[in-house]
Amino acid sequence: MIDNHLTHIESLERQIKRVDEEIISRASQDEDVKLLLSLTGIDVYTALLIKSEIGDIRRFPNYKKLVSWAGLAPSLHQSGSIEYHGAITKQGSRTLRWIIVESARVASTHDPRLRSFYERVKGRRGDQKAIIATANKMLKIIWFMLTRKEVYESANRKRYIKKLNRMDG
Repeated sequence: MIDNHLTHIESLERQIKRVDEEIISRASQDEDVKLLLSLTGIDVYTALLIKSEIGDIRRFPNYKKLVSWAGLAPSLHQSGSIEYHGAITKQGSRTLRWIIVESARVASTHDPRLRSFYERVKGRRGDQKAIIATANKMLKIIWFMLTRKEVYESANRKRYIKKLNRMDG
């Protein structure tokens, strides 16, 4: 009985490995995924999820539309000439919002540029708002990267090359 279970587990592990190889093979053919890998906090599966959620970046005429679509834009309440900015709207793609926030958590500890931004906001607003602000900033960076077809300017070259090699190898 145990041998049957072990054989079944081994079979499932082989199937998972084949699916992983196929996913990575397809990801290595997508230039946008390769660009997204240059951003700290984003690996192959994260890049694929972001790409699938955003789709064609040209459907967002500016980064503000992308941030708003992801639900990471602050809400705005107006009364006459007075404006109140509230919590994020949380409208739009729940999946994109989740994966960008998780990526921001990683980036805020490993990317010097995003870490300094996170620390600055954290000092004024606290941890949660700083993470959301970092996620918002990452989406802006992603919009510029994908529209200009450029890698992240503050990319850790060594880590980026390692990600690309892992995808190709």
